[in-house]
Amino acid sequence: MKDTIGGLMVMVILSLFNSNCDSGCTGKAIELKSGPHLFIDDYLLAEKSFLNRTVNNPVKLSEPIITGKKGGDDNFQPYLSVLRDPQNGRFRMWYGTPENKSQSHLGYIESMDGIHWIRPHRVLKDPHMIKFGVTVLDRGADYPDPAQRFVLATYMKDGMMIDTSPDGFEWKALRDSSVLKHNHDITSLHWDPIRKQYLAIVSVWKRNDAWNDNQRTPHESVSKDLLHWEKPWPILYGKIGAPIEKGETQFYAMSGVINRGGLLIGLVKVLRDDLNATPGKTGKEMGDMDRKAAGLGYTVLAWSRDGRTWQRDHQPFIPRNQVPGAWDHAMAWGDEQIIVGDKTYVYYAGYARGHKVDRFNERQIGLAIMPRDRYTSLEASIVPGTMRSKPLRLDASAMTLNARVVGNMKVRLIDRDGMPLPGFDWVGIEGDGVDLPVNWTGNWQELAGKIVVLEIEMKDAQIFGFDLK
Repeated sequence: MKDTIGGLMVMVILSLFNSNCDSGCTGKAIELKSGPHLFIDDYLLAEKSFLNRTVNNPVKLSEPIITGKKGGDDNFQPYLSVLRDPQNGRFRMWYGTPENKSQSHLGYIESMDGIHWIRPHRVLKDPHMIKFGVTVLDRGADYPDPAQRFVLATYMKDGMMIDTSPDGFEWKALRDSSVLKHNHDITSLHWDPIRKQYLAIVSVWKRNDAWNDNQRTPHESVSKDLLHWEKPWPILYGKIGAPIEKGETQFYAMSGVINRGGLLIGLVKVLRDDLNATPGKTGKEMGDMDRKAAGLGYTVLAWSRDGRTWQRDHQPFIPRNQVPGAWDHAMAWGDEQIIVGDKTYVYYAGYARGHKVDRFNERQIGLAIMPRDRYTSLEASIVPGTMRSKPLRLDASAMTLNARVVGNMKVRLIDRDGMPLPGFDWVGIEGDGVDLPVNWTGNWQELAGKIVVLEIEMKDAQIFGFDLK
């Protein structure tokens, strides 16, 4: 009887274990192709110990790179697009200049390095009335219809408008009316290269009875042709227990979506209109006649592995400047990302005093720079930390690590039973770089189709991710 009961207990335990099993115990492996693979979440991890996840803030330039009206660049909104010309390497920026507080025009400016911009800016001819927003996509020189190579998304009166252009200067409406209707004036457009479809993030006003006011809620829709869109669905919500998300926390918008190795990473503008950046000041005292509080905001990261559902941080990725009087003291809202060599450039809008304060002068554009792909890291202190990946199949011929090693780090590949693979046993990693070589002596061709596990041990070091070559 005891043996029977014991056997049943073992079967129950195994059943419960398998019912909650991920790819680490069912035998199913994660297929990884060439490109970066980031430890922004635990998707690749089976286990870790004595490792802390850290959100890494890019380093801001001290001054804005694009100014408001007084500075001469006439920036008006926290929305912009930056593309790099594939032929001459120039950086091209489109941003909003004002007609009045409810209408924008298309500002345009160029740069050789993405930091210093060639003045004066141009104001392009409107294809139609534009309320807010400016997202520009380049579909490439080989796009079948050269006259529609570039795509522009803006908000008009009831939703997202789409315009096309052969060069990014002369724009023509794809349709005379909005292609995706929504009831608030924030919109952004992105290309999802994994699923080969367009992705729109649009804002929807929804009543929040707790505030006795409306709340901005980002929604997503997708399309294959820019004309036919799925019904938008909400993607960002409040996080229960988040220590800094209290009161009237709103998710103003999400934009700057970039693909990094099959992972879409976006920038979420968080708004607190119920708080003042400068304590003790009222909105009226700061030139805001419409609100009791001046408002403050910052940027957090969001990411998606399926192009439809999103996870996000609550800890600021681009924090506002805490120093009163700084040009980005009230707001620091990320809106664009671009890879420049071994760096990631993050363009963001900064507000000096509040959400609606002196909007024609105090809404400026800044730049924050970080080593490529260093959004978050797994970090070990002087206490050694370890991690093991879930089972993987690696379609590659080499691996590099994105890491910072002050103490020590070593890495190896093992089989699913924990045995070292010949030629892929422990090797040490030294230095600080986005492409630190892993000098295994094994033949990568012998790994083709095999299931492997990545194991890392480190002390006083950070690991951000790895690249497969």
